[in-house]
Amino acid sequence: MPMLSTHDSMVLLVDMQSALLPAIHDRERVLACAERLARAAQLLGVPVIATEHYAGKIGSTDPMLKRWVDHVIHKTHFDATRESHFRPDMPTGRTNVLLIGTEAHVCVLQTGLGLARIGLTPILVTDCVGSRRLFDQQAASSRWSHHGLEQITSEMAMFEWLETPDHPQFKEVLALIKAG
Repeated sequence: MPMLSTHDSMVLLVDMQSALLPAIHDRERVLACAERLARAAQLLGVPVIATEHYAGKIGSTDPMLKRWVDHVIHKTHFDATRESHFRPDMPTGRTNVLLIGTEAHVCVLQTGLGLARIGLTPILVTDCVGSRRLFDQQAASSRWSHHGLEQITSEMAMFEWLETPDHPQFKEVLALIKAG
């Protein structure tokens, strides 16, 4: 599989909503990793799309993350690809979809499987996902592997997007990496 490129990647931030996040295991770490990746994506021109599951009940995307989001897709299905407006709301030409968010074993997993079903390449960013219980997150990772889907870390994504220390945004992205 080729390395990631800023030209064909996007970040899909799944359901990192205010009423759900307090229940997530190690939420501060997950939020911090997700914010660093979203900030790097914005610096490098990689679109960041968020989903919100029943926002009226679960709240909107965490304010720390929302400022880095280009567009929000509202959903009622666990698998965001089941929404009729999902595909039209996605950026065109972005086949590599880096998934981050909550919960790893429900909406993130089901959306990843849905992305594969519709012909996109879902990539799980393992340090940017969480669940209420650690064993659910671990089970999601196992299932992801069982289906032959790729898993990376946020640092891997950022360095692949940069390609070289000569990149004009290298120092800014490196500062984000070192903050982790």
